[in-house]
Amino acid sequence: MRNLPTDRDILKKIHDRYYDDFCSYDEDSPSRSTKIHVPIDCERIAKELSVDPDIVFGRLYYHLNKKYGYVQDDGATVHLFSVRTGRDRHTVNFPLLSAVVAEHQTSWFRFHLPLIVSAAALITSILGNL
Repeated sequence: MRNLPTDRDILKKIHDRYYDDFCSYDEDSPSRSTKIHVPIDCERIAKELSVDPDIVFGRLYYHLNKKYGYVQDDGATVHLFSVRTGRDRHTVNFPLLSAVVAEHQTSWFRFHLPLIVSAAALITSILGNL
């Protein structure tokens, strides 16, 4: 079976690919419907991750949007991914995406740092006993 990209892989790829687009928004000459909702190309992301475009779309729409979207106190729904925002198709809420990517990076670091320290201690112990 082919290795599927993790949620972290997909979200980081989107973040890295579209960060400059998010930052370059100009209110005087807008390139999209809103600053925070950035249109993405699911096919392009899928190609870079070597998966079918429907995998990327499905993960964003059916899984990640439900996992990270929320309802505010006033009843407004905040989506991570929207099929349409104004005139734009397939958009991500970029500030929310950035927060999720940062959370994933912190979790990755918390998991891997103890493994690296343990491996270094094991190697030091083995070398010390030679």
